[in-house]
Amino acid sequence: MAKARKRRPSRPTVVRRPEAVEPSTARIELSVFDGTRSPIDAGVELLVRIIDGNQTELHSGFHHGPRIAFAVPFHDNLADRYTVIVSADHHRQAGFTPVPVRGGQRRSLDLMLLPKPSRFAFAAWAELPAAVRGLLEAGATPAEAAARYTGLMADRAPALAALLNILTAASAILLAHGTVLGYLKELVWDASMAQDRFFAFADPELLPEVKDGTEQGEFVPEINPGMLHPGATSSFKQVQFGEANVQLTFHERDTKTIGGVSCVEVELDIDYYKDPAAHALLEVVPGVLGGQLTDPATAYVLRWIAGRFAGVPEFDPPFGIVPSDS
Repeated sequence: MAKARKRRPSRPTVVRRPEAVEPSTARIELSVFDGTRSPIDAGVELLVRIIDGNQTELHSGFHHGPRIAFAVPFHDNLADRYTVIVSADHHRQAGFTPVPVRGGQRRSLDLMLLPKPSRFAFAAWAELPAAVRGLLEAGATPAEAAARYTGLMADRAPALAALLNILTAASAILLAHGTVLGYLKELVWDASMAQDRFFAFADPELLPEVKDGTEQGEFVPEINPGMLHPGATSSFKQVQFGEANVQLTFHERDTKTIGGVSCVEVELDIDYYKDPAAHALLEVVPGVLGGQLTDPATAYVLRWIAGRFAGVPEFDPPFGIVPSDS
């Protein structure tokens, strides 16, 4: 009996024209952006790798963007959960998984490549969103607040980037009666403001609002929050995206009266990963044992990509990431 020949996997093809998508294929429409959230320059040579759900690499080739479309096989099984990775010289690699596809349909994917080396390019004080500037002014005169902002920009740029990342994300987290940002009353301006977190005093109604969101599946509570957040009484992690969700950790024993209201202290940070195991192995352990803090540039990219893939309003903190001179 003749031995059956092993079937080779189908390969993606680059789509040159906006033709119809066949039912046996799907289309991944890739767009690549730079660190300012603008389409990447067409002169940048991009290495694009496409891997199917069986971990078979179907494509590895060079292209010029910023937009490239690929026709990929549709199997109607787990092989249709693709991984797309893009790299380029003098840029950080970026990718996304899974990218699920359906036969005869298009799937858009936006990725961001940061330059290497790079620096943060912050908005001027007067250009900040009104809600963000208002919070930064709380407890200080406008001149003092502007000086603190420019001081962070000059001396502690990663901490300022983390602050703006988290405040921008907090402004998009809708609760029953407003956004998380709307409940924050005053920042804690001391050494605790780091490149991976900051503390603020919030209206005490924020906690029951987040608990209500937990019942709706928008947050998950952290077990034993005091173990990783000394002094914490409760902690809740947003689960909207696969990566770069905001975590709210409450320190209810620390209070401050603001405008006649006894506000509670809350710690805000962004985690790279939603999955608790991935968070523990890839984020907490290096952070605790190796002194590695969350990189605000990585959080910026992950949150932007996750938001674009989810089809929500663009994550647009008041800074970009541009090539540095060194």
